Amino acid sequence: MIDLYFWPTPNGWKVTIMLEELELPYQVVPVNIAKGEQFAPEFLKISPNNKMPAIVDPDGPDGEPISVFESGAIMFYLAEKTGRLMPKSPRGRYQVMEWLMFQMGTVGPMMGQVAHFRSYAPEKIEYAVDRYTNEAGRIYNVMDRWLADHEYLAGEYSIADIATWPWILGKHQGQNFADFPNLSRWRDAIKVRPAVVRGRDVMKKSSTAGQAPKTQEHFSNLFGNKQYEKR
Repeated sequence: MIDLYFWPTPNGWKVTIMLEELELPYQVVPVNIAKGEQFAPEFLKISPNNKMPAIVDPDGPDGEPISVFESGAIMFYLAEKTGRLMPKSPRGRYQVMEWLMFQMGTVGPMMGQVAHFRSYAPEKIEYAVDRYTNEAGRIYNVMDRWLADHEYLAGEYSIADIATWPWILGKHQGQNFADFPNLSRWRDAIKVRPAVVRGRDVMKKSSTAGQAPKTQEHFSNLFGNKQYEKR
């Protein structure tokens, strides 16, 4: 059984959705990022960047245990392990990897910034709010144009869609789905998949996604001094 080190956030949901789609047995090991559990020495041995999610698969390559950190790497690993949600043709694989890298390098970081400056920052900085809200709109438009001619991001439903879907949050990012009909159609189609519903519901009552930090400790663990300590 796979151990999933998890907290309910967009990056965490990528992996729960993926595991549910693949119907792989897993158990959740909570990593409460508000309380700073991501800095525990035992977790850093698995995830040296002190970020969740991470997995430990006792049945890794050649039957030996393996740990994997970074959500994109986890998804690629699980797709290769099972032979699912990743095309077998080289051309199809490269297209999936393009959109997976787009999510990891553009969608996730930029949506994280727009959420930070719109919802979490202790003071509203107009330039930052405008800068990242506009960038979110640009990214939405890139996807909307592409999805006008494609049902999913890279051919059939794949890890590219699973990785990107949790990060497309509309109003929370200053965007109106009515302005992006193709993206909205894609988002709604994925939203009702049974595995997506199950994956999104994991530890739902513990989720703090989209909520401003309630204590100084919480803020420090996510964005402040605790995050930047040398380890």
